[in-house]
Amino acid sequence: MDNNLLFAGLIMVLFLFLLYFTGFFTGIDETDYSDLESSELGQAVFAGGCFWCMEHIFEGVCGVEEVVSGYIGGSIENPTYELVSSGSSGHYEAVKIYFDPAKITYPELLDVFWRSIDPTDPGGQFHDRGPQYRSAIFYLDEEQKKQAYESRKKLNTSMVFDKPIVTELLPYTVFYFPEIYHQDYYKKTRLGLTPTARARGARSLFPGSGIRLIN
Repeated sequence: MDNNLLFAGLIMVLFLFLLYFTGFFTGIDETDYSDLESSELGQAVFAGGCFWCMEHIFEGVCGVEEVVSGYIGGSIENPTYELVSSGSSGHYEAVKIYFDPAKITYPELLDVFWRSIDPTDPGGQFHDRGPQYRSAIFYLDEEQKKQAYESRKKLNTSMVFDKPIVTELLPYTVFYFPEIYHQDYYKKTRLGLTPTARARGARSLFPGSGIRLIN
């Protein structure tokens, strides 16, 4: 083997070990979100399949200040990605959205959500299969509950789909932050679809909705 290739291989192995032992792959996201939690920003929590995909959809919408991936809905505290991915923990992969109510409303975020998922699929979303990928809206208060129910009812009666809407509406419980590498994963891996492109698709299906894009 060429010595240069061998040396490069050894460097790569050492680099991966360094990432592992510093917690890049395994460490829980310990970012302090307290400023966001205590701010005047609104919050919305949606589960719509892979949280990497949902994150980059909503980060492309004007009025959205931050999107954080996480787990919600299960009975086990501090679940790991491996546990959630097994489908046995009861958790959903979800995103928590912090938004400026002066720029975008909760019903408008619901519009983006519905157009980003298949709300008739009870077994996951698209190629992501399993209970952890089911779609759900986790309402934080009675007003969100009312708006979410009205939005789902409107979609059901619109007859857009030839199957019933199965997206669940559930009360917000505990939102667990995942391993740190999941946050902004689409940026780190350069996934093909940009948040702006995905949000533009949602906006085109809601003419006059007021949903605006960053670019």
